[in-house]
Amino acid sequence: MSTINNKQRTISKEVSLTGVGLHTGSNVTIKFLPADENHGYAFKRVDLEGEPIIPADANLVINTQRGTNLEKNGVKIQTSEHVLAALVGLEIDNVLIELNAAEPPIMDGSSKFFVEVLENAGIVEQDAVREEYIVKDVISFKDETTGSEITIIPSDEYQVMTMVDFGTKVLGTQNATLDKISDFKSEISNARTFSFLHELEMLLENGLIKGGDLNNAIVYVDKEISQATMTKLEKAFDKKKLSVKANGILDNLTLHQPNEAARHKLLDVIGDLALIGTRIRGKVIANKPGHFVNNQFAKKLSQIIKLEKRNKVPKYDLSLPPLMDIHKIMDMLPHRPPFLLIDRIIELSEDHVVGMKNVTMNEPFFVGHFPGAPVMPGVLQVEAMAQTGGILVLSTVPDPENYLTLFMKIDKVKFKRQVLPGDTLIFHCSLITPIRRGICHMQAYAYANDKLVSEAELMAQIVKRT
Repeated sequence: MSTINNKQRTISKEVSLTGVGLHTGSNVTIKFLPADENHGYAFKRVDLEGEPIIPADANLVINTQRGTNLEKNGVKIQTSEHVLAALVGLEIDNVLIELNAAEPPIMDGSSKFFVEVLENAGIVEQDAVREEYIVKDVISFKDETTGSEITIIPSDEYQVMTMVDFGTKVLGTQNATLDKISDFKSEISNARTFSFLHELEMLLENGLIKGGDLNNAIVYVDKEISQATMTKLEKAFDKKKLSVKANGILDNLTLHQPNEAARHKLLDVIGDLALIGTRIRGKVIANKPGHFVNNQFAKKLSQIIKLEKRNKVPKYDLSLPPLMDIHKIMDMLPHRPPFLLIDRIIELSEDHVVGMKNVTMNEPFFVGHFPGAPVMPGVLQVEAMAQTGGILVLSTVPDPENYLTLFMKIDKVKFKRQVLPGDTLIFHCSLITPIRRGICHMQAYAYANDKLVSEAELMAQIVKRT
């Protein structure tokens, strides 16, 4: 993981769109609402009791038939990809998406209308720095059954390339490339979804695509079409007369680009990979992509990112003079032995701090905490992380000796490994949000022996001594 110079972004006001769901045919209103820093993307079902929220998370995907469909605690979101692609394409990080049905409106089958309404809302910068995952190695996933494969390789920015081949003369082989995410609006956002005639017949027979018409899906005629089938299609689409164009597409629709199908597949890849939940710096190469392979790759990459983030142990030369020794620490912190639990401060900036503690057998807590098999108590690891973070927050005032740091909240605490006598603990605390009114919200990690041993989200406030 890496922080980059640009900040997180959200929209400045609530905006909405109304249309019909592709598969249900129901009228749907979608609202986009501004969200706090580090919120990410989430869907809210306002038509259900309690208005449940479903995060945009690859691990919540339940199936990929005719779209990427999410479910949490029995609550579903269907065909999420076009909406999510619009958010990624506009480099918006934090938005709450409200729906009064299970699926967003299909609109014209692309992301165009979502892009337009989000731009009309206005995009605003937030204080928190955006994180991204920098791809350093080749990562891939292949579906052996279909031959579909997605690979990501190192690149200076997020790029996507799709190659599609459905083995039909009417569509043939197509490629599409997005070299810069800033080109998404102009190059990709208006690429509409498509279907083959044989798929369309099956969907109609099974009562799906009730909201479909010739304005929101390109229909490639990949087989001989009988008059009976044509009559059925005319009835389904409420059209008096349909015919097949010379390019093999049902009429009443003109392609935006000759490779619109490949561009739409690229749009789907961007929307599906949004479920990773992290910005990516790398080039995605998708050969015959589809929602299944997209999601399997998203799950694989999200797991790699999660493991790397947790196990990435910072390296420091402990032989160098510290930024702050024990005496300078005691000048700033009110704690004293045996409750002063950090020995050095190695790094200190506006948004992070790194501290260190040598754990010895002489620690007073070992006298009573498993004396036959001494283990540093987890609660003291959290306290040591908090003291390290206290240095960060107290460094923002000119007279830290006149302030105390008090816990407000401890959340998402996890203990991974035992801390034993002889271990050297490294504490890394970084701001989740900027310090406001003396309140500090931090992500803290503790490492020993090149392993993550504990982590927690901490919130504290500095108050003046009375």
